Amino acid sequence: MSTHGTGYDPELYARRAASFGAVAAEYAAHRPDYPAEAVAWALAPAARERGAALHVLDLAAGTGKLSGGLVALGHRVTAVEPDPAMLDELRRQVPAATALGGSAESIPLPDASVDAVLVGQAIHWFDQDRALPEIARVLRPGGPLATLSNAEDDRVEWVAGLAAVSPTQVSYLGWETNPSRRIAPHPAFSAAVDEDFPHSMPRTIESLTATVATHSHILVMAPDERAAVLAGIGDYLRSRPETSAGAFGLPLVTRVQRCVRAGG
Repeated sequence: MSTHGTGYDPELYARRAASFGAVAAEYAAHRPDYPAEAVAWALAPAARERGAALHVLDLAAGTGKLSGGLVALGHRVTAVEPDPAMLDELRRQVPAATALGGSAESIPLPDASVDAVLVGQAIHWFDQDRALPEIARVLRPGGPLATLSNAEDDRVEWVAGLAAVSPTQVSYLGWETNPSRRIAPHPAFSAAVDEDFPHSMPRTIESLTATVATHSHILVMAPDERAAVLAGIGDYLRSRPETSAGAFGLPLVTRVQRCVRAGG
């Protein structure tokens, strides 16, 4: 497994990866969705070849943030998720999807059975040395593998300030130096290309603090440390004119990376 840089602690990484189930309902309520245009761009190679209604695998689907958008666009969705609590929440949130237990490294589907594979906010949890051959196995030739990653747009001054008080923020400007969030080169796939989709998420101080509280860095903190970090975020947001007067928009960017299964 690639560790992508220095300072890798496998025990802490495993704790973070397993931390989401305890807050599955909060994750579903507070994590951002994905813009429909970003999803459409991710699926474009399959849509050109196979039409508007596709069989899409949402891999590491969590509580179904991406699955719900795919269903709304008219696609048939199989959602695979390793955490039982997240899977239960996914079934509640997106009953139209077929929800299965499994992982990126062991996908419970037949060979060449899906038109596209999408991954929302999860590529950094994969062992890509094992996951990419498994994804290639279930994906039809010519079908896209795409990752969608939401990040706070820290080109905006107050958002950059938020990152200074929250160690958990996913930084738009930091993407290029974070190889764990990229699809690794693999002979079964074309080179990945990127497209960015700016959007905004309605938030309040309370709901943005709740969003941050679902990040894995926060979830594995000791309770007193977690409380202190969340209190500091609230204090910061109350100090800013952009966020102190009620509802506001959190600027986000969804980056989509897309490659295509060879052989099409």
